[in-house]
Amino acid sequence: MDGTLTSTEPPRQEEKATFASFGVHPDIVKSLNEAGITHPFPIQAMTLPIALGGHDIIGQAKTGTGKTLGFGIPALQRVVGPKDDGYDLLDAPGAPQAMVIVPTRELAVQVAGDLTTASKHRGVRITTIYGGRAYEPQIDALQKGVEVVVGTPGRLIDLLKQRHLNVKNVRIVVLDEADEMLDLGFLPDVETLIAGTPAVRQTLLFSATMPGPVVAMARRYMTQPTHIRAADPDDEGLTKRDIRQLIYRAHNLDKIEVVARILQAHGRGRTIIFTKTKRTAAKVAEELVDRGFAAAAIHGDLGQGAREQALRAFRNNKVDVLVATDVAARGIDVDDVTHVINYQCVEDEKIYLHRVGRTGRAGHKGTAVTFVDWDDMPRWGLINKALGLSVPEPVETYSSSPHLYTELDIPEGTKGRLPRNKRTHAGIDAEVLEDLGETGKRNSPRSGGRDGGRGGNRGGNRSGAHHGERHEGGSNRRRTSPERAEGTGPEAAAETAGAPAEARPRRSRNRTRRRNGEVVATSEAPAGE
Repeated sequence: MDGTLTSTEPPRQEEKATFASFGVHPDIVKSLNEAGITHPFPIQAMTLPIALGGHDIIGQAKTGTGKTLGFGIPALQRVVGPKDDGYDLLDAPGAPQAMVIVPTRELAVQVAGDLTTASKHRGVRITTIYGGRAYEPQIDALQKGVEVVVGTPGRLIDLLKQRHLNVKNVRIVVLDEADEMLDLGFLPDVETLIAGTPAVRQTLLFSATMPGPVVAMARRYMTQPTHIRAADPDDEGLTKRDIRQLIYRAHNLDKIEVVARILQAHGRGRTIIFTKTKRTAAKVAEELVDRGFAAAAIHGDLGQGAREQALRAFRNNKVDVLVATDVAARGIDVDDVTHVINYQCVEDEKIYLHRVGRTGRAGHKGTAVTFVDWDDMPRWGLINKALGLSVPEPVETYSSSPHLYTELDIPEGTKGRLPRNKRTHAGIDAEVLEDLGETGKRNSPRSGGRDGGRGGNRGGNRSGAHHGERHEGGSNRRRTSPERAEGTGPEAAAETAGAPAEARPRRSRNRTRRRNGEVVATSEAPAGE
């Protein structure tokens, strides 16, 4: 590495700079201004001068500090769009010139959305490639021509092997959330993708943490990268200082009551509740809806259309409570999430950082509440020590505890149900459920089915899970048995149960009589006897 840069100036000094002062393309500056984005965050201010100069970068900053534009602006600026001079002189006009690799589907959608916003007047075509959706629209987009591809490793490799994705003309490669790709076992897939790109290219790697394998990969595929760490001198902790963290020891049977009261706190806006399992996420969301809250769940047992429906409803403020498993931990980039609730104790400090990083984003304040069961106290002790939170013994807390009301500014007398006059959100059903032609679904339109919707893809896209798309468990899909295919077995029996007795096939079975363990007689009799 040719150097390490660390931000030492407070954010208020960085606010004097604008994107235009860094030499950003005027069309990108205009697009950002129209979106209300005028001043770069520290990680962006440090990254842009180096990245726009074509140098490789390892960018490290706490989650929620604005890394997306740190790599997105250089990618958009470096590619040659159809309206740019020299487009017709490219070796392969329409082939991707920039590739952004991310670990999860939700993050791919979020990153592509941010790049689309920044390129509104740039005339650059961006497409999103990830599993759980039909191949055809993605293949069509690639054939029509794109400049920037944002995708997950599994689907990118699928299309690369099918020769629909051409990476021979990629000028810039971005790896976002590299440590998450390591945790999910995606690094071999990522290396396969990078190996197919030209040797002379720009590589930008961004991550909240830098484990050894990620640094080793950077050394293999990057040329004298500059390691940039963006840090606020007044914020020395591992978590952002804008996040207030409350840790409670709560009983499992009382948690939903505690949550219902937290959701009625003064100033509570969009809220994300994280659970360990898909079943818990579905159960908590259902319970909150029954109590009058506008809640939606997102987990691996939902089809991709239902997952995107829930995220859109959350971003569009049709629901203000999202109950999620870690499938969405890094794909929800909503600036004004005011509260994050860990419904169960997290597995380790890295998961804790990623979860609480969903609040306190883009300069906003946030509150993170974590419930710790009695059985999880040893694990919490390790997390507390690793993060330096100074809460080795969380206070025992119930829905009636006075400190719960005072610390979270909950109105006195609040009960576990939302009053009808405060139920102002439209709910999940007000958001359109798109038919994505989802892959791996027994009833998907691509396989002749009619329903492309909610819950149809239990367990997700199996091919995507094999190639690295993030899922949270095995598939519960029904398989067609040989007996059903041949018209026998219990399924076929159920289908003919309503037929007249004389029209039903009569099955036969063998009867065997034994005495002292030896067969003494065998006979065949109709099943109806």
